[in-house]
Amino acid sequence: MQRWQEAGFGLYVHWPFCQSKCPYCDFNSHVSDSVDHDDWAAAYLNELRRYAEETPGRVLSSIFFGGGTPSLMKPATVAAIVDEAVKLWTPANDIEITLEANPTSVEIGRFAEFKSAGINRVSVGVQALNDTDLRRLGRMHDAREARRAIDVSQAVFDRTSFDLIYARQDQTIGEWEAELKEALALADGHLSLYQLTIEPGTVFGARFERGLLKGLPVEDVAADMYELTQDICTAHARPAYEISNHARPGDESRHNMIYWRCGDFLGIGPGAHGRLTDSDDHRYSTMALQMPGEWLEGALGRNPKDGRELLSREAQATELLLMGMRVNAGVDLTEYEGILGAPLSPAKLEPLKTQGLVNITNGLLHTTPSGRLLLNWVLKELLI
Repeated sequence: MQRWQEAGFGLYVHWPFCQSKCPYCDFNSHVSDSVDHDDWAAAYLNELRRYAEETPGRVLSSIFFGGGTPSLMKPATVAAIVDEAVKLWTPANDIEITLEANPTSVEIGRFAEFKSAGINRVSVGVQALNDTDLRRLGRMHDAREARRAIDVSQAVFDRTSFDLIYARQDQTIGEWEAELKEALALADGHLSLYQLTIEPGTVFGARFERGLLKGLPVEDVAADMYELTQDICTAHARPAYEISNHARPGDESRHNMIYWRCGDFLGIGPGAHGRLTDSDDHRYSTMALQMPGEWLEGALGRNPKDGRELLSREAQATELLLMGMRVNAGVDLTEYEGILGAPLSPAKLEPLKTQGLVNITNGLLHTTPSGRLLLNWVLKELLI
């Protein structure tokens, strides 16, 4: 059995356009005055058909519309993509079809249409529940709209999620505790809780380099916020199943679990990444052209210029560690050895076990709560 048959096969559709660019965002997103929705719909369908020729007979576990701001797509375009995907592949009985959305009134007003288009799960980019921080984050909605979006999404869809960012400028631990408890009271499903990171190439990155991004918490306070998040979410029956994602059992993001379990997924749209295993068990990484105009031209002309790279066994084993250590279930060491042809070095594992940062249970390697707080360092020690 190939890994994707156990971990799942998913489809990621990237919509690259936003109304504005958030200062913390390093995703492939662009602001455009006009978009030819008919051309974009045709391009997506061409790409689906092209990939279907390589992946006949597969069961499709999930579809995820990300971006950018995919809730700015026409619902008819979303419907066309969903309809074509479930014709080209066999949809799982419980297929998850997620759309990312922002809490603006325009996008909220389309929720019912997106449900009719086939969306059965929505992820709302709330990010903060107060107006001051929303302005600092460059968001186009206010806190009132955010709360309304949560209510409407839960009224329309059976499965929902929303995002919050913490360790924001001038945010205290007490303020984050209050906001998180409010979020847990509002949420009926999944929560994604991300620590603010300053990425190179973003507006925040440039401000930080010039010393203009004031009030960020020091590292110890950010770590305290992370630990507080784990404690509060666990107490409210939303434990972390992945380092930044919290849900009751059964409410986990099935699409994201394909990533973390190293399943196969197709990346459709500008800059989209994918992983694809062929019939000879060769595994490839794929990446579409990043610039929207270039990608559109290639996809419309059925002449895409996407990149494809054969992944070595070493690269696959490394990816299994990088992805698998993020989730509670951890990494199957027998599988790791089967990919690499050699076990993970005991000389690397034993010091981490002695320090109480990792455990091995029934052949599964996973971080302890202390180790999860130091995950990047733990991974570095395992991979050097």
